Amino acid sequence: MKTLNKHTFLPLAALASISPAIAADVARQPNIIMFLVDDMGWQDTSVPFWSDTTALNRRYRTPNMERLAERGVKFTQAYACAVSSPSRASLMSGMNAARHRVTNWTLHYNRSTDMEGGELNMPDWNVNGIQPAATATPHDTVRAAVITPFPELLRDAGYRTIHCGKAHFGAEGTSAADPLTMGFDVNIAGGANGAPASYLAEYEYGSGPFHVSGLEKYYGTGIFLTEALTLEAIKAMDNAVEADKPFYLYMSQYAIHTPYNPDSRFTPNYSDTVDPVFGEKLTEAEINHAALIEGMDKSLGDIMDWLDANPDVAANTVLLFMSDNGGHSIWPRQGRIDRDQNLPARAGKGSALEGGIHEPMLVSWPGVAQPGTVNTSRVMIEDFYPTILDIAGVHDYNTVQTIDGISFKDLIGAPSVSRDRTTVWHFPNRWDGTVDESEGYGAYSALMRGDYHLIYFWESGNIELYNVVDDIGETVNLAAKEPATAASMAEELTRRLKEMDAQRPTFKANGQLVPWPSERH
Repeated sequence: MKTLNKHTFLPLAALASISPAIAADVARQPNIIMFLVDDMGWQDTSVPFWSDTTALNRRYRTPNMERLAERGVKFTQAYACAVSSPSRASLMSGMNAARHRVTNWTLHYNRSTDMEGGELNMPDWNVNGIQPAATATPHDTVRAAVITPFPELLRDAGYRTIHCGKAHFGAEGTSAADPLTMGFDVNIAGGANGAPASYLAEYEYGSGPFHVSGLEKYYGTGIFLTEALTLEAIKAMDNAVEADKPFYLYMSQYAIHTPYNPDSRFTPNYSDTVDPVFGEKLTEAEINHAALIEGMDKSLGDIMDWLDANPDVAANTVLLFMSDNGGHSIWPRQGRIDRDQNLPARAGKGSALEGGIHEPMLVSWPGVAQPGTVNTSRVMIEDFYPTILDIAGVHDYNTVQTIDGISFKDLIGAPSVSRDRTTVWHFPNRWDGTVDESEGYGAYSALMRGDYHLIYFWESGNIELYNVVDDIGETVNLAAKEPATAASMAEELTRRLKEMDAQRPTFKANGQLVPWPSERH
């Protein structure tokens, strides 16, 4: 991979000129489906991603995830950022959030989504998201990370690139609000919105800034949003096959993000049974949440059924399944907030703890991934960028950004192979759920190395250290008991943040920068 200076713009014509050098034999290029779920917790599935089957595994019905796990490899140490936009920016750019600086969720142009309050001023993070170097205007590049999106590289290598569902790449009014500027040939229902205003066709999938556009033909039909997206994705794959082109499908479901509208196809499955977590029946919101999960799983199953009906296509198709952040653990969820929603992990979306960052991940690849296997190697969301290009046979390419991700292609077919992967999180922000530091919220940076997870809270200066192998619920802070480990990891976190030119908050009282993790004590 050749990386250009991060401030260099690479024109589309220049990218096209290198296509012959990077394109593999089209006949041998595998089709790639990236199935990304929104706000799906690590345990929001009947597939166990822990050492034991959990009570939450017994709540949910995801037979197609089970089917995918049987066909391929289950990654039990997959991680993403704690909120959506940073993860999606990392996926599309291959950059760590500390480097691309899209550290909180985006929507309106030049407008921060950080909560007010506290003793810190949050840094001027990239509120306008990621923007495509080939077409970005000066308007687009204000408070934005300029990148070469990998779908652009796939398209230049001969792929038909299809976007379906949630995009959330750039703020309203910027180039990246339209996925067609990000290297996609087809855009189905993708825009600046990071959630649907409604999943219901009778409400025209909502209105206002979260309206899902482009699906007008489904208005009033009673077809749930998750189903409409799946139908359109299958048509797009049919078109790619008819055109005799390899395809990349980014199947980015809005589910299971709020609002928890009822999917009447599946709500009856959760209405009359006593839930194993609570020992009582689920609330209406929790029933709808479970139905959203089952509807998402049906979408996955419909795509797998399409592949089964096209065996020649299926034999040369890689299917990757991932979520963008942890499951929602505050209102309107049932039970003890930050305790019951992502068991056995603690907390959820927005939190630095396992419940906010640990994800369900599955990969099938006929002839490569061994059916029913498990890989315990750690994977981070930015790793998908180089991995997908690696799978496609696209190796000699130019990007305007520095790539932090590491390809895990070699791990897909080698369940016994493990690798060390030190991962970094950077969230110098105040998310809009809660700022309860005791549950991992607030402005933080974190490092996971080996069995240990270190979290640094910028406002208080507190450092927490957990052994996530022995203590998946992160209940015992080892920072005082193992000071050498804490100090070593704080030094490494500081070094990594400096290398990526990470931004820091400042104190409101004096305007000074908050010290780095290794400098606070």
